[in-house]
Amino acid sequence: MPELPEVETTRRGIEPWISGQVIRGWQVRNPALRWPVDIPEQLRGCTIEAVSRRGKYILLHANPGTLLLHLGMSGSLRILAPETPALKHDHVDLQLGNGRILRLNDPRRFGSVLFQPGAEPYLHPLLADLGVEPLGNEFNGDYLHRASRRRKVAVKNFIMDSKVVVGVGNIYAAESLFTAGIRPGVAAGRVTRQSYQKLAAAIVEVLARSVRQGGTTLRDFVGSDGNPGYFKQQLNVYGRQGLPCKVCAGGLKLKILGQRSTVYCPKCQT
Repeated sequence: MPELPEVETTRRGIEPWISGQVIRGWQVRNPALRWPVDIPEQLRGCTIEAVSRRGKYILLHANPGTLLLHLGMSGSLRILAPETPALKHDHVDLQLGNGRILRLNDPRRFGSVLFQPGAEPYLHPLLADLGVEPLGNEFNGDYLHRASRRRKVAVKNFIMDSKVVVGVGNIYAAESLFTAGIRPGVAAGRVTRQSYQKLAAAIVEVLARSVRQGGTTLRDFVGSDGNPGYFKQQLNVYGRQGLPCKVCAGGLKLKILGQRSTVYCPKCQT
């Protein structure tokens, strides 16, 4: 699944090609994504003034409102020539004034293309209750400590809660907890302020490093065949159950938390 670094990499990859471009039209081959595709006629002829991100949503800001794009479980966006043949899972094309198209490919159809009218895109129901951005100024250990008081949920599930902090998916939660030396199953309310300071710093480090890695794939968003251009992760624990820890050489353990598997090191994470 595309996570925050992949979505941010996508945003950076498409932004130079679509920011400042007029929306000439669109083609919807399959409107039945997670929700019905919603591109109102009033967007035709409008200029995309900015391209931003909120959580895992890419926002295309125009004068009458904002398009919210989500890549779902397996989606990708590409900048293509308009004559590029559509593949089986190419569901939506946005036709731009520079002669290019922005194409959404989504094999599992869990993505979305939705519209929020007006100048306040963050009022959309899908954005209104989102937590802080982990790469933003409001995110730090003190914030996590305050938000976690009296919370009995496992700390891994706590930092994956989008109402607490957005974009910390399964991979990045596991890796951040390893970096901070915190076991994923401990109750969020029992984690100390000092440990949350380490955890917040680890989340920022892991996500920022992944975004930097993703920078090498920016070229893949232009003229590609539609396959996701996401980057390989340099992982310490995720998906490595039974293998030796890269730090202490001890065996990594698998644990199920909230119906998700998580891998951790019993020696390095206490």
